[in-house]
Amino acid sequence: MSAVGVVAAAGSGSRLGADRPKALVELAGRPLVAWAVETLLAGGVDEVVVTVPAAERAGFAAALPGRVRLVEGGATRTASVRAGLAAAGPGADVVLVHDAARPLTPPDVVARVLAALAAGAPAVVPVLPVVDTTVVVDDGGLVTDAVPRARLRRVQTPQGFHRATLVAAYAGLAEGVELTDDAAVVRAAGVPVATVEGDERAAKVTVPHDLHLAGLLVAR
Repeated sequence: MSAVGVVAAAGSGSRLGADRPKALVELAGRPLVAWAVETLLAGGVDEVVVTVPAAERAGFAAALPGRVRLVEGGATRTASVRAGLAAAGPGADVVLVHDAARPLTPPDVVARVLAALAAGAPAVVPVLPVVDTTVVVDDGGLVTDAVPRARLRRVQTPQGFHRATLVAAYAGLAEGVELTDDAAVVRAAGVPVATVEGDERAAKVTVPHDLHLAGLLVAR
């Protein structure tokens, strides 16, 4: 089974307060995207495609190994993943879509996703349980209900798919529709999504506090 990784890295760094795309913000002296690509390769992915802002292509090329393929991302995540899929080599049987903003995802998570795909699952996501009390509030901010959390999960990346499954799901997605992640795209097409164990280290870097915590983990 041959696997290609698509890294979504075309997002801005505005919430990080950065003057560059988020994926080029450094963690311990290396851009976030370099960490994400290394994780995929170490976990068993054969080929990596990174979707990048057109104006920043040179910066990404300098930050990544020559074997990584760079393609121009779109204005939305959906458009960027479509571009990454189109650029992937023809030999890949499965696709793993990963966020550049999850730099410390352990390779073991990648390996678990690949193992589930090899075992026959058409789509797989890594998840963690919800540990905090979760409530519903009204427009005024008052709590109206508590949500039972035993069956709730937090979804991470990389999310894995049989290539034909993901390509068909994107082809069937109505123009202009934006879903929160790739698992939602295949679920909209009626495809069941399996889960494997995620990892707390795969937390997403969104705001400066997240980057600080990631730095502390690296320094341990």
